[in-house]
Amino acid sequence: MTFATILILAFSMSADAFAASISKGAELQKPSFRHAISIGLIFGTIETITPLLGWLAGVASQRFVQAWDHWAAFSILLVIGLHMVYSGLCKEDKIAQEKQTLWLLILTAIATSIDAMAVGASLAFIDANIIATSLAIGLATTVMASIGTLLGHQFGKYVSHWAELIGGIVLIGIGLGVLAEHTAFFN
Repeated sequence: MTFATILILAFSMSADAFAASISKGAELQKPSFRHAISIGLIFGTIETITPLLGWLAGVASQRFVQAWDHWAAFSILLVIGLHMVYSGLCKEDKIAQEKQTLWLLILTAIATSIDAMAVGASLAFIDANIIATSLAIGLATTVMASIGTLLGHQFGKYVSHWAELIGGIVLIGIGLGVLAEHTAFFN
């Protein structure tokens, strides 16, 4: 793989995390640059690991991973999105929400990176440096998710208390997009 191919792959793999981080940024009061980087690092770290896991699975599991990755991503995004919609409509206890925030962020990062596992499995068949490719995907995702968090905060100023509701709808939309991209269900 050429350097340009790795960059294109890295940024295309970061698109879902970028969209999800926009919704996360929209629900935050005033994220600092450091907070945005932290969110980016969570997305980036998970996005670095999943292609490695897919590559390790290799030939034996390629068909299996491709058969369910979109359903797993859709299901996780749907559950998280519905939770956010519910939270946006009903004010929950803020302490309970803060404890759930990290886990919801991690689940969102996993859901948006499942397709990278299938990409990793496919990279086992070509002459690709999986370490360089995974690191590029992780770095691109860290940058894009950090930017998305900051942009989402700016957008969140205009939607105020509707941010979480809109964020949940965005995540459900991402999940439907993943499902539509991988199946003939919506065609």
